[in-house]
This record gives sequence, structure tokens and C-alpha cells, in this order.
Amino acid sequence: MFERFTKDARAVVEGAVGYSERAGAEAVDEEHMLLALLDREGSRGSFALASLGAAGQRDSVERALAETRRRGGLSRAETEALSGLGIDVLEIVSRVEEAHGVGALEAGRRDGAGRRSGRRPFTQGAKEALTQSLRLALARQERHIGDEHLLMALTVRPGVLAEVLADHGVTYETVTRVLYGDGEAKAG
Repeated sequence: MFERFTKDARAVVEGAVGYSERAGAEAVDEEHMLLALLDREGSRGSFALASLGAAGQRDSVERALAETRRRGGLSRAETEALSGLGIDVLEIVSRVEEAHGVGALEAGRRDGAGRRSGRRPFTQGAKEALTQSLRLALARQERHIGDEHLLMALTVRPGVLAEVLADHGVTYETVTRVLYGDGEAKAG
């Protein structure tokens, strides 16, 4: 699959690995891919993000992702559903952090600098996003996978990243409208 990646898509993957290493994460996840996408300039993905106003909202995106990590990776919808059952997630987070320190619920993080050598693995979610990017490119009958396909893949996969992106005006529909014009059907 990686032989189909454009240089921009490869740069996103390499950037995601870098983010993972700097965070001391055990594996590369979808959040690392999003942060690497936000770093890009002069690519189709960066054009879409800039056109939708998300490129200038990096701090807001990072804050939203940090808050989600603090909640143990629960999306806002999951937090609201639990609240409907009488479970106050923020209260639980506060109590856990009182006992174990801030960020105790963050998954996949280590105190050390991460792996020293060898390839850094990708989480199942990151692998699925990469596979989804291939599906999206093939659905559009495109021969190569660009960073725009990675961005679109992050928007169609349910979960925290799609929620954060949507909160910043970036959805599958808005990205395809910017890149391809109106009337595009959702590929999946």
C-alpha cells in the first residue's frame, strides 16, 4: 500500500512517527497522523484544512485532543451517554488524577522517551485509517494515496478525531466539497 503514497502522504506518516516518538507513545495513533497533517504546507490536505479554517486552529485542536486524552479517550458523545446513566466522567477523572497524578488515564503513553530502535508500531485505529485512505482513493478511481485521502479517512472513522475535526469545521463532506466540488457521495 505504501508504494501508492504520494510524497505528501509519506511525509504525514513520517511526521506521525515523529510525534509518537516525542510523546513517548508506544505506537503511532490517529492523533499523531492528524498533528502531522496540520504541519503540512503546500499539499492538497493542507489546502483543504486551510480552506476550512482548521489550519489556523491548531491550538484549539490540540486542546480538544488533550482534553479527550485526559478523559481516557472517551468522546464527548460517550461522556454524555455515561452522564445519562448517572456517571460523571469528569468527577471520576478528577478523583483518579488526585490519586495518581494528572494524565493518569491517558492510554499508550510512557514516562520514558519511547522505543530506542526499530520500527514503531501503528495502533489498530491508525492501520484502519491508512486502509480507509486507500479505499477512498480507489473509490475516486485515483491511483495514488495523498495526504488528502488520509485527512478524509480521519473524518469518516467514528470517534474522537472525527468529533474534534467536525468541531473545527472539517468533515468528510466539507473536505470533499473543497477538493472535488459539490455533490460527492460518501465513500466508505
